[in-house]
Amino acid sequence: MGLDINVGSGSDDDADEDDERFDQLLAYVESSLSFATSSYNRSYLDRRISARMRRQRIDDYGAYQDLLETDDEEREALLNALSVNVTSFFRNPEVWESLRDIIAELSQDGRTRIWSAASSDGREAYSAAMLAIDDDRVDERKVEILGTDIKPEILRAARRGEYHASETNDLEEQLEPLVGNAQYVERDGDAFCVTDDVKDLVSFRKHDLVQQEPPQTFDLVICRNLFIYINREAKEAIFETLSSAVESGGYLTIGMTETIPASCRDRFDPVEKRLRIYRDAGDGGSRSRSRSRR
Repeated sequence: MGLDINVGSGSDDDADEDDERFDQLLAYVESSLSFATSSYNRSYLDRRISARMRRQRIDDYGAYQDLLETDDEEREALLNALSVNVTSFFRNPEVWESLRDIIAELSQDGRTRIWSAASSDGREAYSAAMLAIDDDRVDERKVEILGTDIKPEILRAARRGEYHASETNDLEEQLEPLVGNAQYVERDGDAFCVTDDVKDLVSFRKHDLVQQEPPQTFDLVICRNLFIYINREAKEAIFETLSSAVESGGYLTIGMTETIPASCRDRFDPVEKRLRIYRDAGDGGSRSRSRSRR
């Protein structure tokens, strides 16, 4: 468990009771806060919950559940802590250099739809938009990008497109894949704001990858660095969602330390295996995309 107060108690009964209270807390979070705790690794959940408990000077799971039942601010703080929000512009630049070519290729075939799933504060979706504007091969007017996340608060932040130096001290380095960044990000002191030209290509909406069907089908689905936090069963469920969202012949990219579950591998052919970029293995992909865009 994440808390230290029970370490050394020497009582198996105490440990069992602690586990039971933690299970009850997780059940409450899933049912009342609509966060799918059953989809995440138990140790990950315990670390995040225990951190909130320490902030509140609470050392008992039951007492913390009592607080959640009466404190709206703490419920929101816990949801923020549980959601995975580690992100940056152009994370792993070499991946994005390959995606640049893929977006350019797709754009030659007409309207291009891109889904940034579990997009956190929007930087991944905005990165795709910046590439579309930056590349002369792409007509950005034909590019549509959807960013989704489970948390309304993080989606509000994504729509604002404003990032502060305390969060993005290496912003200039993050934007190095671009020819220049003045047309993409405006700086005002410690604040960096994505320009309207970039925002115009991106929309955001709430979506639960575990419990909901995909919003539509897409030519490129980006879902990176989510699967290291969730359990195998939920991972397979999410890949089913992502797989069904990829247009025939379309592309999927995941995090460089992640793998496609064995149950889904026959649906994709590796394009850049080391970079975790894959293409739908179905036949007739280009014909299907052409029909769907007219």
